[in-house]
Amino acid sequence: MDLLEYQGKQLFARHGLPVPEGSHAPTVEAAVEAAESHGYPVAIKAQVLIGGRGKAGGIKLAGNADEARQHAEAILGMDITGPHGEGPFRVHELWVEAGSEIEAEFYASVILDRSAKKLMVMLSRMGGMDVEAIAASDPDALVREHVDPIAGLDAGTAEAIVARAQIPAEAADQVAAMLVQLVATARAEDATLIEVNPLILNRAGEVVLLDAKVTIDGNSLFRHPELAEAAAGEDLDEQEKMAKERGLTYVSLDGDIGVLGNGAGLCMSTLDVVAQAGGSPANFLDAGGGSKAEAIIDALEVITSNPQVKAILFNIFGGITRCDEVARGIIEATNKIGLELPLVVRLDGTNSEEGLALLGEAGLSNLHHEATMLGAAKRVVELAATN
Repeated sequence: MDLLEYQGKQLFARHGLPVPEGSHAPTVEAAVEAAESHGYPVAIKAQVLIGGRGKAGGIKLAGNADEARQHAEAILGMDITGPHGEGPFRVHELWVEAGSEIEAEFYASVILDRSAKKLMVMLSRMGGMDVEAIAASDPDALVREHVDPIAGLDAGTAEAIVARAQIPAEAADQVAAMLVQLVATARAEDATLIEVNPLILNRAGEVVLLDAKVTIDGNSLFRHPELAEAAAGEDLDEQEKMAKERGLTYVSLDGDIGVLGNGAGLCMSTLDVVAQAGGSPANFLDAGGGSKAEAIIDALEVITSNPQVKAILFNIFGGITRCDEVARGIIEATNKIGLELPLVVRLDGTNSEEGLALLGEAGLSNLHHEATMLGAAKRVVELAATN
């Protein structure tokens, strides 16, 4: 689960990390009131889960109440597209933050390195750039250090990281202490990513976390009830909200072919094969292992709620999942929601013969069976193109 900037900063503040004074503002009036309380200048910042907000006009400085109102009116409701074409994301809320006088900018992050199964600290004296740009322009400027999963990050190791990154002496001790605390925060909150860019040294000689990009492991949310409200407010589209309510793993894509599989690997392979066949998937939906008929009905209701979908591909490999249960779900869902879209079904594995027999007996005119994944992908692409 990704946190908005203000949620990340509130998390930092709870762990004693230095962040600028700021206020959450869901309306223009609230933004102006917050600006007046913090004093000028202030930064009016769009709260969306995407980078590149500044270049898109989503972050503006205000020197008085008129400018605060003008900027808040301009930013609230605007659509922001990410630097790699993500989105667009509509701005529904703002963060109003006291202005900072910046002497120097750095980059710091703590990420979960899944290959090493450890947290890794990254630090650079080159702030304000993305990590890929830093690594490309000056690889030695980006220091990486894995963290002992039992002991965490000790002060001596943090000081060594800071020295290798050539952080200026006037900021070194504070940055080292901040790294120790960032790692402790990541461990305490089950964060898979904490990125601060920029981390600044202000004119008062204080190191401050000026931005916050935080991702929490969604599987750990039961340990963090204080984050439940943030999870409920995630910026999801209608299909993603429906899927979340029904416990399905679903990601919206921009194509016209609905894809349903069981298991993340099979779903991803299916997306690739659909693309290989010349089609464009509308979603990634993993019904999970052991899916019952009810789960298939839920999944079909989610997929068909997207008006862009022109055909649906079922790619099921029965292990724990029984193909006859999947077939019953297809039949019940077709009757329940009056499904007329073309369905291409590939069933293999546990009780696949029984499942195919059930589908044959049902006599669904919109259902097509294919024996192989590639054959099913080619058929669904053909049907989507003519539907």
